[in-house]
Amino acid sequence: MRGANAIFLILFFGHLSALPDTIRIGGLFHPEDEKQEVAFRYAVERVNADRAVLPRAKLLAQVETISPQDSFHASKRVCHLLRSGVAAIFGPQSAPAAAHVQSICDTMELPHLETRWDYRTRRESCLVNLYPHPAALSRAYVDLVRAWGWRSFTIVYENSDGLVRLQELLKAHGPSELPVAVRQLPDSHDYRPLLKQIKNSAESHIVLDCTTERIRDVLQQAQQIGMMSDYHSYLITSLDLHSVDLEEFKYGGTNITALRLLDPERADVQRVVRDWVYDEARKGRKLQLGHTTAKENMTFIKTETALMYDAVHLFAKALHDLDTSQQIDVRPLSCEAEDTWPHGYSLINYMKIVEMKGLTGVIKFDHQGFRSDFTLDIIELTRDGLQKAGTWNSSEGVNYTRSYGENQKQIVEILQNKTLIVTTILSSPYCMRREASEKLTGNAQFEGYAIDLIHEISKILGFNYTFKLAPDGRYGSYNRETKEWDGMIRELLEQRADLAIADLTITYDREQVVDFTMPFMNLGISVLYRKPIKQPPNLFSFLSPLSLDVWIYMATAYLGVSVLLFILARFSPYEWDSPRNCLDEPPVLENQFTLLNSLWFTIGSLMQQVSPLLLKLLLLIRCCLYQSGIDPHGSGDVVVLHSDHDIFVHGQLSGLPHCGANGLAH
Repeated sequence: MRGANAIFLILFFGHLSALPDTIRIGGLFHPEDEKQEVAFRYAVERVNADRAVLPRAKLLAQVETISPQDSFHASKRVCHLLRSGVAAIFGPQSAPAAAHVQSICDTMELPHLETRWDYRTRRESCLVNLYPHPAALSRAYVDLVRAWGWRSFTIVYENSDGLVRLQELLKAHGPSELPVAVRQLPDSHDYRPLLKQIKNSAESHIVLDCTTERIRDVLQQAQQIGMMSDYHSYLITSLDLHSVDLEEFKYGGTNITALRLLDPERADVQRVVRDWVYDEARKGRKLQLGHTTAKENMTFIKTETALMYDAVHLFAKALHDLDTSQQIDVRPLSCEAEDTWPHGYSLINYMKIVEMKGLTGVIKFDHQGFRSDFTLDIIELTRDGLQKAGTWNSSEGVNYTRSYGENQKQIVEILQNKTLIVTTILSSPYCMRREASEKLTGNAQFEGYAIDLIHEISKILGFNYTFKLAPDGRYGSYNRETKEWDGMIRELLEQRADLAIADLTITYDREQVVDFTMPFMNLGISVLYRKPIKQPPNLFSFLSPLSLDVWIYMATAYLGVSVLLFILARFSPYEWDSPRNCLDEPPVLENQFTLLNSLWFTIGSLMQQVSPLLLKLLLLIRCCLYQSGIDPHGSGDVVVLHSDHDIFVHGQLSGLPHCGANGLAH
């Protein structure tokens, strides 16, 4: 009986915490957003088919079609969805309509999920946007440009949103001698005048920001005016370059690079797309998501379409987690009333802390509601189509995964059977005119070390070449007044030659404008110095250890100390004595510190030698001791010990007889 009650309580509380059988979610789409609407419906079907996500409830998609610029109609459709009792609103894609929808959702505390690019730096309380934030995308573009070492480039944008996407790139470049050119695409579909201006400026690095639908037209017209050569590099900001047909640009050698959030080569993405297309075909609707490659016969989807699929799964997972902690009821709401949905903020918070893996990789949000820790693929156009060259993330930056062997293989494929223009100058023995009895033309008229070197390189890499002498016969130097180059460097900069080979010195100025290979010859004259010649010794070479200033300071200090000693001795009464104290004569006071003695005493102290004054004092004391009958080396009352530097007197000298001249002589 007790076990039956326990089972009843479990069933009772489980029923209380269960979700409603049907949960409505609303989707707002524009007429041209057919693919996103299909992705929305298909994601709902996948969630309902997976009982592990919502085991006791099913989602019901309720779709409304609105005009992109009709905000009033969008507000009416949202209120209609609220009256039907939806638990979340998905879309729309246009910014004006999305702003009105977001305002209503914030008022009613209803979750609002978006998959569009949004320039705002903060997220509303009830908004969850799965699209990467513009600041993160801008950092990715900055890291790419820095990794490539672009010193100058031209930004071609379509509207003001493009400048917002690239603002970090503009800030990172900063003031420079090579400024960034910013040009806007015209409203017409003829971009040739703008592209010709860029071509005339000799700029080869271009950042293209436009809608995915206009990318192919811009590249086609750039190809028509000769801006799709080996010298040009394009960074395309669209995340959907994989959905553009680039078949006609694969063999031109142009560097076309972009970032993508969705990897169409992943197995789970291909499986979802195949099931998606098959499901639509089964229902009698033919769905064309993008171009089809001849290699894999794979249909591609755009990023925003995949984000809509992930948004539905994110909502379902957050709803499942919220269901385990509280009872949820979904009821109709009215835009005229002040009533709100009590579970809205809780569901929003669960969506922000949920971490899951979708079609666009790891879906995770930071504390501000921005998507974080996502990875972007770096893709480049090759002869085999778009290939993944590396990855970018916010923590590690750019990380190229292509191996050295793959890079070498790609370079060899590009150079195969191409004819390069090689510029050089006549400089023996590197390039000389061949002597012959008949007139020679073409490459046959030249010979020398450089000629043989390029010939061997061409055999290894499989390209052809044609020599062309620099018109002015100069190596190439920069004129800072006219700001122009001459010689072979100018031929390279103006793209009249593909490479230069000569005895060309690598300098700093030249390295700023052209790329050098490793030198094929090193002459070893990078450091030159003169062999020192031994000079005869100078008469005053003893002064060399110290500078002239130090010697002057020492002489000044020496004279100052001596004069000061002389003056102080004149003022002191203890320095005046009578040398005739041993005789019975009138005392005559004399001072031993004359100017000459002072100078000599100072130099003696400086040289650590005994001064005559100290020696005379020693003799005077010994004289007096002998006359008094005291042995100076004995053990009497007075003992005098003297050395070369010091004199020590112990005992009492009072009462000793005066020593006269005879005693001093003794």
